Amino acid sequence: MASTLCNYIPELLCKFPEIDDTVMRGVRKSVDDSFKGFVRAYGNVIDAVTHPLQVFLNWLEALFVNTPWFIFLAVMVLIVYFASRNLRIVALTIVGMLLIGFVGLWEDTMITLAIVTVSTLLAIVIGIPIGILMARSDRAQSIVNPILDVMQTLPSFVYLIPVVMVFGIGKVPGVIAVVIYAVPPMIRLTNLGIRLVDREVLEAADAFGSSPGQKLMNVQIPLALPTVMAGINQTIMMSLAMVVVASMIGVGGLGKNVLQAISNQFLTIGFLNGFALVAIAIIFDRASQAYGKRLQRHTEVVHG
Repeated sequence: MASTLCNYIPELLCKFPEIDDTVMRGVRKSVDDSFKGFVRAYGNVIDAVTHPLQVFLNWLEALFVNTPWFIFLAVMVLIVYFASRNLRIVALTIVGMLLIGFVGLWEDTMITLAIVTVSTLLAIVIGIPIGILMARSDRAQSIVNPILDVMQTLPSFVYLIPVVMVFGIGKVPGVIAVVIYAVPPMIRLTNLGIRLVDREVLEAADAFGSSPGQKLMNVQIPLALPTVMAGINQTIMMSLAMVVVASMIGVGGLGKNVLQAISNQFLTIGFLNGFALVAIAIIFDRASQAYGKRLQRHTEVVHG
């Protein structure tokens, strides 16, 4: 039908008027050369800025890998128990981690946990202040929201390109890619949690003469904590999901094994590493959700 119509209307209306290919090549070359020139000029500065992150990541990875498995498991069980106060989740943690160890994936899991831990901490440090800024300023929210939309919808493989061009191949670029992918929920839910604080509570704080800073620290953030915890939960989940993609640029652990399984068509290895990632995700999800619900109940009791 389309080809028939094109016989009766001008070719210009039938074929989309594209920019000349020579012009597009020139624009692409100009942008790429400018980006490469920036990296060459400031490469040493970028390396110096990211060096502390590299040191911290290496230290945490060595700590997780070299700690005897039963000590690490005991600490993890204690953290999960104090977060959830749920023996079913504790039992799930023990069974899940023991199964991971039995199939020979303990060390790779420790590497993945170190990467996810660093990525989550970075996302929290970056996301909470930006979320607070958005909650306090409609203009900031109107500026940041489109950026978050792009970060959440842009395919992860696409922003691996500038990350690799700027930071190279290795663990730190992988962590940065994970943070870019995982930080939007942290920002959005921090903003949402603060904006959902009851206006009457804020008016009461104003009546007691609270400054904006005191109101934020003593009223808004405590009341927003359950929503912020939901943001942390989503950040952890997205970090675990991104670990496999980040393995393409040098991140080790379970993601690297999944990538090798894909390349070599190793079905069993792929499924085992995938199930290990799922087990970790379920443990973190259940524990953080339970902690968020406890925070919400506590908030309702205190301010109810």
